Amino acid sequence: MENFKKESLKQLFQPAKKSKGEDNGQVVIIGGSFLFHGAPLLSLKTASRIVDMVFFASPHPSIGKVAEKIKSQLFSFVWVPWEEVEEYVRKSDAVLIGPGFMRFKSEKIPHGKRYRECDEACQISQGITQKLFQTFPQKKWVIDAGSLQVIEKTWIPENAILTPNQKEFEMLFGKISPQKAAKEMKCIIVLKGPETIVCSAKKCVIVKGGNPGMTKGGTGDVQAGLTVALLAKNEPFLAAVSAAHIIKASADELYKKVGTFYNADDLAQAIALFFPQNLR
Repeated sequence: MENFKKESLKQLFQPAKKSKGEDNGQVVIIGGSFLFHGAPLLSLKTASRIVDMVFFASPHPSIGKVAEKIKSQLFSFVWVPWEEVEEYVRKSDAVLIGPGFMRFKSEKIPHGKRYRECDEACQISQGITQKLFQTFPQKKWVIDAGSLQVIEKTWIPENAILTPNQKEFEMLFGKISPQKAAKEMKCIIVLKGPETIVCSAKKCVIVKGGNPGMTKGGTGDVQAGLTVALLAKNEPFLAAVSAAHIIKASADELYKKVGTFYNADDLAQAIALFFPQNLR
């Protein structure tokens, strides 16, 4: 297992000087619920700073009203009617699914027992995720949060990027190594932690850095948005490992200024400042 080399960032796609619209990536973000409407906003904020177009769709009717409020704060995305989501998935370069999807509607459900209790909210997240994977198996996918928590591992599309924390990883794969899971499912595993481990079937890279401020809610949504944005124009392993490094390095720059007193919104902004400096 090797450590991440910062020089790898120079391999990332960079927009040409004479770029025109849509040359530099389009992504779809699918997620949100009446409980977690902020999660996809953090992903949107991050991705919209990197790719040319971000489309956002949610199956939950209440998110339509939330999206209108979001548009008053963030203008750099297109709200997609749910009935048209497949058309946008089809034309986009990469898709993030899961931020803000619910695993359970109620906290009274016993969370520790995977699938033994799957209420209406869980079934919605499961059904949408499975259907889209089956319809678009060749699409570039980032699987995060609610979708990650309810899928069966046999549904995972080849070369998809999964972004679990330790608990989510064990819920899905059990007590095996991330490289074994990546090899078994032919995907990319980004096992988030104080030292993030990024594995494909062929190799694993350790990404160091970060600080306790990254434990705050929403930082995973920022990383998911960054990952799908990089995935639009880069191969999966490079996108996954680069995103893991950039978010930690950006958090460390924040830490130098404010210690741990920052939130996920601050981190999304810091990425926009840190990222360009490391592509030169």
